Amino acid sequence: MATLSATLESDFRAIVGDQGVRPATSAEAIGNLQPKLLLEPATEQQLAATLRLANEANLAVIPRGGGTKQAWGNPPIRADVILSTKRLDKILEHVWSDMTVSVEAGCTVATLQQALAQHGQRLAIDLLWPSTATIGGILSTNDAGALRLRFGPLRDLVIGATIALPDGTLASSGGKVVKNVAGYDLQKLITGAYGTLGVITRAVFRLHPLPKETRTISCLARDTAEAQRLLLAIQDSKLAHSALQVRFIANSSPQLDVLFEATRAGLDAQTEKLKSLVTPVPTSESDPPVWKARQELFTAARDDSNSCALAKLSFLPTEFAATMQHVARAATANQLSVNAVAQAFGIAIVLLRGPLANLRAALAAIRAEREHNAGSVVVLHRPEAMPQLDAWGTPGDSVPIMRAIKQQLDPKSTLNPGRFLGGI
Repeated sequence: MATLSATLESDFRAIVGDQGVRPATSAEAIGNLQPKLLLEPATEQQLAATLRLANEANLAVIPRGGGTKQAWGNPPIRADVILSTKRLDKILEHVWSDMTVSVEAGCTVATLQQALAQHGQRLAIDLLWPSTATIGGILSTNDAGALRLRFGPLRDLVIGATIALPDGTLASSGGKVVKNVAGYDLQKLITGAYGTLGVITRAVFRLHPLPKETRTISCLARDTAEAQRLLLAIQDSKLAHSALQVRFIANSSPQLDVLFEATRAGLDAQTEKLKSLVTPVPTSESDPPVWKARQELFTAARDDSNSCALAKLSFLPTEFAATMQHVARAATANQLSVNAVAQAFGIAIVLLRGPLANLRAALAAIRAEREHNAGSVVVLHRPEAMPQLDAWGTPGDSVPIMRAIKQQLDPKSTLNPGRFLGGI
């Protein structure tokens, strides 16, 4: 860890002011690393100047928004300062007639959605902890949620971005209109990069109208195979659903949830069509909280952090049943309980609970099966005492290209060193 001299701290204060510099507390430790300072610039220019100074001093910089996903990915190998976007929290421009919005990285998602709702619009995402999660954080971790099925991934919704590079450059890409194609797609490159290429300072999004009304229908399946049959039948139909998930609760039958967004007449028509598809499986109208099931898994892992592991699995929708059946077998073989939420587009969040050594063995078995079938397993939470297991798994063929991009944008590995795939 680099030394933070009194002179260097004074230089930081000269950029961001006394209110923008304070010692990092033990609550802000990252893994077993304790950063020395937390820096909170108030403008993009201050953030860029702060980052440049840290880079020149060979400090390891940990970008942070709301801190809700700080534990995702591998722990960084160094952590000297935390660079917070908390004070960059403004909605810069909402062009409601063009259905676009420009917003600073530190603005919370809930704050943005409340402002957009005044004009009957929304950012069409369904993510974790919206009252705390920030725009920069959700882009860095690529968290979009169940609405991705209808509205696409976060990369499809962001149409422009500005990032601060370690050398102090403020780089922008994209524009304020949905069909802008000028320039390099920097905004797509940084989405899901876990803050390893630059610090996001602002983003421009395409928006969608708020739905007139919503309705969720839940269908009980007899087993995983029937859940897949129902899932594929709904996907192959002409239903205009916005989200589709399957919940797996320990010792219970799978439950499939379908979200419709339309007028009252449209909802009634969609509901009748759905019932004709899933007969004779009983159906019922559910409360909206079923869409918080994914967040409940994360909350359970946080509250019982010493005996839980949480992983994100990717698979083809046609492999849904086989994947979840293998998860169940791995859990049973290792005497673990399992709860999961699987999305129709091929992503599942799986919560395993039990002894530490068994958790690692089950995760390794599940990862081996998924990677053998061209899928992946990303470990999002694991107990600190559990034997080490890489968060990302076996790097693919794209790692050399990713390392080359990292070398070009962050040659000194200043930002989140070691956190991303392949030790980037």
